[in-house]
Amino acid sequence: MPEQLWLPGLEAPPPLTDGLFFAVYPDSNTAAGIAKFAQQLCADHDLRGGGRRGVRSKPLAANRLHVTLRHLGNFSGGLPADVLEAAKRAAASVSMAPFTVEFDALASFAKKPRPGPAVLVGEHGVRGLQALHDALEARLRDDGIEPDERFTPHLTLAYGMPWIERRPAEPACWNVREFALVHSLLGRTRHIVLARWPLVGQN
Repeated sequence: MPEQLWLPGLEAPPPLTDGLFFAVYPDSNTAAGIAKFAQQLCADHDLRGGGRRGVRSKPLAANRLHVTLRHLGNFSGGLPADVLEAAKRAAASVSMAPFTVEFDALASFAKKPRPGPAVLVGEHGVRGLQALHDALEARLRDDGIEPDERFTPHLTLAYGMPWIERRPAEPACWNVREFALVHSLLGRTRHIVLARWPLVGQN
């Protein structure tokens, strides 16, 4: 077997192991209803032949359903202490009243012809999420975190789904009374909530 060559400066970068993001979670009853809808959506897809093409859909379990408010990055070998502390300072300075969120449409983040995520989206019912994102974004910018204003409020239902045209869905609605900072163990399908902040501001 020939000896493998090693060239300085060309070694592979270390794998990304840890992610950090802010999130909003539905209450347990709402999450259970959304998870049931996601399971049915995937079952319908697989019955239509998705599995025979080698693409099995993967619905998210109820305890993993969430709305990502702001992704703060993926890292190797743990979470950087400076980013973690900046995130906590920003979150603690947000003042906002609780609000109601409503997702009322099914859409796709897939890119033809490749399968991708099926998601719930909304319009008027997601304005509170947009406001919370913007408040966090402003505080993070003040603390030196590079701005990222790209935000489409959505809740991922399943992966491995074909592209679909946006269409109405039975509304998923709940009261948002807090948001969380979440540590994602990449590749291990595990999320750890590091801290939560209640929404206690005035309208």
